[in-house]
Amino acid sequence: MADIPLHYQTITEVAGRLASREISPVELTQAMLDRIAALDGELKSYVTVMAEQALAAARVAESEISAGRYLGGLHGVPIAVKDLCFTADVATMGGAKVLRDFVPDFDGTVVRKLNDAGAIILGKLNLTEGAMAGYNPEFDIPINPWGADRWAGASSSGSGVATAAGLCYGSLGSDTGGSIRFPAAACGTVGIKPTWGRVSRYGVLALGESLDHVGPMTRSAADAGIMLQALAGHDPNDPTSLHAPVPDMLAGVGQGAAGVRIGVDQEYIGGGDVDSEVAEAVMAGARVLESMGATLVPVRMPDTLPYSRAWGVLCSAEAATAHRDTFPSRADDYGPWFRGWLEKGRGYTAVDYAAANLVRLECNGVLAEVFADIDVLVCPSMTTPPGRVTPEELYGPMGEDDEWTWGRFTIPYDFNGAPTISLPAGLNSAGLPLSIQFVGKHLAEPLLVQVGEAYERATQHNLQPGV
Repeated sequence: MADIPLHYQTITEVAGRLASREISPVELTQAMLDRIAALDGELKSYVTVMAEQALAAARVAESEISAGRYLGGLHGVPIAVKDLCFTADVATMGGAKVLRDFVPDFDGTVVRKLNDAGAIILGKLNLTEGAMAGYNPEFDIPINPWGADRWAGASSSGSGVATAAGLCYGSLGSDTGGSIRFPAAACGTVGIKPTWGRVSRYGVLALGESLDHVGPMTRSAADAGIMLQALAGHDPNDPTSLHAPVPDMLAGVGQGAAGVRIGVDQEYIGGGDVDSEVAEAVMAGARVLESMGATLVPVRMPDTLPYSRAWGVLCSAEAATAHRDTFPSRADDYGPWFRGWLEKGRGYTAVDYAAANLVRLECNGVLAEVFADIDVLVCPSMTTPPGRVTPEELYGPMGEDDEWTWGRFTIPYDFNGAPTISLPAGLNSAGLPLSIQFVGKHLAEPLLVQVGEAYERATQHNLQPGV
């Protein structure tokens, strides 16, 4: 740990130092704010830095810890949240010009829970407009630390960049079609998309409410478990949140992978337009876990392309519903990409939506069969390493692609609400991050943390960019 710069240490590591009073929350928060000031002018991961509030919270945490009232693994730890999450008296803009002046008067449930756990919220993280794929021209595009010309991973891009660059110890992202997993993969971090309903969405701006998930992005599987422990649980303000008891998310840490049944479909992993180095990294990861006592079970995945088409109908129609108060009445305030997405959603009929929902139900039924005899499924997080992209593309209008082939490894698990964990899987021949994804059964997040931690311990792939 002594060789790892303070800003790149894990939540687990700094929590131990905070609990022992080797370092103070104020010292740690100030160091992180100084790093943000030094680097984020270039990286543009934050849209709002809450320096005054963060230091005030850090002083409270320092007083509590000094008095022996240590709250646990997030107490005094600086984190950040995607700017979809309501924060009282702080702008929550969702990357949208129409929300530039929106200042909530209460904290969303996830923000309240982080505060209750003693976390120090450094600020709000940049994202695509409305949490879809393109940016509003009046907002910055976060820059991937692995390359300024490389995609930073869709809507939770600010969360991925800030976590990867050591500008926070963990962050909140959201995932409707892949936006926790894509930035985790593109930026070389860990991301957990929890079971749908495991984490409340009350006080979180919606994209597609039946598909939206909120979850942690961190630099280790155990860190993601620590954050998820604080976030999970039923919320009376969100009737879709689950009543299931919240287990110990870290119960399996250190137990390895012996006895875990891992589903493998090599054609799914390496077929179609999947980059060969991505596929090789995923299969290598499966073999690593097999060497630790896991059992690799051959499975047959369905063709996911029809599900991706249906996702486009459902998500755009639900987005149009979420923005009905400002679109089309304020259409000119929207950027070209998201404006096109909302127009598409408004163009679908009730019959189109019903037909797409039937496809979703079919997908969920087929996936239930795949998981009948396995504990987790292994696959890529996305089809390629982070590709080259230009500001003109990200600010420009959406294309005509209705296939959404990029979502073959993400959309099905937004459809069925299954939990997933994405982890760094080394670097490709060009020095860009690769990622591996494990998909679990509903409410199996502790097992995903266990498998992820075992994989990290065996490979030490949870690397960081040298920025």
